[in-house]
Amino acid sequence: MFSGIVEEAATVVSLRKEAENLHLTMKCSFTHELKIDQSVAHNGVCLTVVNLEGDTYTVTAIKETLERSNLGLLKVGDKVNLERSMLMNGRLDGHIVQGHVDQTAKCVEIREADGSWYFKFEYEFDREMAKKGYLTVDKGSVTVNGVSLTVVDPTNNTFEVAIIPYTYEHTNFHQFKVGSVVNLEFDIIGKYISRITQL
Repeated sequence: MFSGIVEEAATVVSLRKEAENLHLTMKCSFTHELKIDQSVAHNGVCLTVVNLEGDTYTVTAIKETLERSNLGLLKVGDKVNLERSMLMNGRLDGHIVQGHVDQTAKCVEIREADGSWYFKFEYEFDREMAKKGYLTVDKGSVTVNGVSLTVVDPTNNTFEVAIIPYTYEHTNFHQFKVGSVVNLEFDIIGKYISRITQL
């Protein structure tokens, strides 16, 4: 379980394919605090630490994860948003995030607004999935590359988010361009409500 509050934008130092799996080796400031089998969200994808070596650690993404997320598009040197799993005795600063990416979206517009930024994302709309809660609602929560954000001006297949300078600088949002592919996790509470109303 995560909160969508990114701790650090870490650097990809190595990518290694093995059959249909991808081993990602990352460098971050808290590697020495990690342990084997620990869960860490990478751009919103919950992955397990499988190796520790010096100031780097390695996680493995399987075929299903690569097909559903943007991890297969990463290159050495890219920044990845990291969050360790949430402590249950702390404050929930973002919203309930599972680390289970639902689908990807594409950045279609970026505009600056007096020191902050608005990012617009477009995703593939499926009416049946929307009935199950796979959609955004105005002022609702959505996770973009692991960042808990508030939805602005949603349509059936687009939404905007406002990014403050701190988030822009301390996550990989500062690397986004029009055309960048991001990971989405829709709000789990919305999914449960949608399911209950259909019973």
